[in-house]
Amino acid sequence: MEELEHKYEVTIDMTEDKQKLPEDVKNELKESGMMDDKGKLKLKGVSPKMLKKMKQEFVKCPVLKEDIQFIQCFVCPNFQSRVMGKVLCKGDPLK
Repeated sequence: MEELEHKYEVTIDMTEDKQKLPEDVKNELKESGMMDDKGKLKLKGVSPKMLKKMKQEFVKCPVLKEDIQFIQCFVCPNFQSRVMGKVLCKGDPLK
């Protein structure tokens, strides 16, 4: 199997704090059908248990240069794959 082309390997960190998604990310998720009108996430192929875990994870985004919730990273166009506690990121500039 070929390795995915990526620029960054970003470590996934955990937090006990409740994290909130920014409004622009919520709107983007609603438009793409990954969140319903009530704000409940519906990611295809992700179990409720895994989704709960993902809500407590964050990454230090190399593109945005800030800590972001893993769900925001997961739906980013730069997201390649999640492998053993790391995210493979293309590193392309975002609009």
